[in-house]
Amino acid sequence: MNSVTDNFTINGITLIAPPICRQSEVLTPDALAFVARLHRATEGSLCGLMQIREEKQQQISKGQDLRFLPETAWIRNDPDWRVAPPAPGLEDRRVEITGPVDRKMTINALNSGAKVWLADMEDSSTPTWRNVIQGQLNLTDALERRIDFTSPEGKEYKLRAAEELPTIVVRPRGWHLPEKHMLIDGKPVAGGVVDFGLFFFHNARRLLAQGKGPYFYLPKIENHLEARLWNDIFVLAQDLLGIPQGTIRATVLIETITAAFEMDEILFELREHASGLNAGRWDYIFSVIKNFRTRGPRFVLPDRAQVSMTQPFMRSYTEQLVRACHRRGAMAIGGMAAAVPNRKDEAANTAAFEKVRADKTREAGDGFDGSWVAHPDLVPVCREVFDGVLGDRPNQLDRSREDVTPDDRALIDVASTEGTITETGIRNNIEVGIRYIESWLRGNGAVAIHNLMEDAATAEISRSQIWQWIHTRAITQTGTVITARWIGETLNEEFSALKRSNGDRFEDARDIFEEITLGQDFVPFLTVPAYARYLRESPAPVV
Repeated sequence: MNSVTDNFTINGITLIAPPICRQSEVLTPDALAFVARLHRATEGSLCGLMQIREEKQQQISKGQDLRFLPETAWIRNDPDWRVAPPAPGLEDRRVEITGPVDRKMTINALNSGAKVWLADMEDSSTPTWRNVIQGQLNLTDALERRIDFTSPEGKEYKLRAAEELPTIVVRPRGWHLPEKHMLIDGKPVAGGVVDFGLFFFHNARRLLAQGKGPYFYLPKIENHLEARLWNDIFVLAQDLLGIPQGTIRATVLIETITAAFEMDEILFELREHASGLNAGRWDYIFSVIKNFRTRGPRFVLPDRAQVSMTQPFMRSYTEQLVRACHRRGAMAIGGMAAAVPNRKDEAANTAAFEKVRADKTREAGDGFDGSWVAHPDLVPVCREVFDGVLGDRPNQLDRSREDVTPDDRALIDVASTEGTITETGIRNNIEVGIRYIESWLRGNGAVAIHNLMEDAATAEISRSQIWQWIHTRAITQTGTVITARWIGETLNEEFSALKRSNGDRFEDARDIFEEITLGQDFVPFLTVPAYARYLRESPAPVV
């Protein structure tokens, strides 16, 4: 049997999605059997880890502050252990471009001149079945240099000939989001296992033949036990395909507040496969709001735009991250520059570039080894800044940052954040939140809004801030108490002002936004109800 189709079951593996063109190249029986082995070996552990997440959240909600773990102090205090040395293609990461794995973005990212492309199957990609399968096809086509794309307007996109491509680092989905189109033994598979398993099965040997390897970014990890589970998956996957242990390398996004208290431990669990940590700033802010949402004024943040990287709790986070990384021989990768250049407005463009330059200058000066950008036009800006600090060196691993003292209280010093809550900020949260969800429901998880490239993290901050402001009865700069009624009225006004078009999903987006901001219970991830809405109401994929 050479292919699988919709509603097909073999060896306990069921696909319930209409078939996608060329999916037989991805969903071969051997590839599915490989994913099934990974799922069956780890499903029980994953369920237990999700329960640990819930228990930790309950402890925080009851008033327990996060602290460094006493039981793992020996890991933090042992000066001798190190992670694996940088793998081929990951020695120099001064500029990384991020984006979804659609065909156009794949070509643009690989032509950008960046050192690394974060091929994102997570926050900037809606996990429609079409996107999941075509993303895998696009990655393989790119590695074979056979990828091209023609836009509806007739513009052609191709890889530049005879140039070394950026190193590809794939970001699979987080543990919390299932792949409901694939069932194993009647249960949905974790989306991250599907994304990792299919890419690794089809491309690990291909990457090794090209002198690099299968590399990954691991999102939404909340503690070192979740890193241990990923390490178990890596060990099993390499054994199943007969690939040497340590071939896989992983960079962990420290984008949850709980993970920030276990950075050494996370590197330790993955040490044979670890390549670094990333300061996932936007999800990190969301995680702070989510975890401390009921804890009163001490943890209430001002407008989203005012929560900069120079605020005390954010500064502590990034400096402690660089210290943890360099002490263990791991790369420290900076956060996203989300500006989208506006070639029609030179003044706005210049201002945006200067903000990016200032952000990257701070990161390079703090010891980061590289940083993220969201648009090819920002690659030269980021590269120039890091070139100025690195020179001929590939990284700053020799800079230890022992001048930084680990401080668990500083990580949650949210009360020192300066700023105010404004009606403008509230309206912006509502508008951006609804516009992002609407785009996500149409299959596009990376959206340019107000000259910024937004992914799910921005919408998460937007809606969680509003929920928290309502439930803590926060007060705006002008003295208005933020209530559900007032937010509802403001939401109606902002929704009425949105530009509509035939076939848009704004009504659905509004329903979801209302559910996750005005509901009594806090929804942990907006993509969960959005995914359910997509599955229930989207038309079937076209073959």
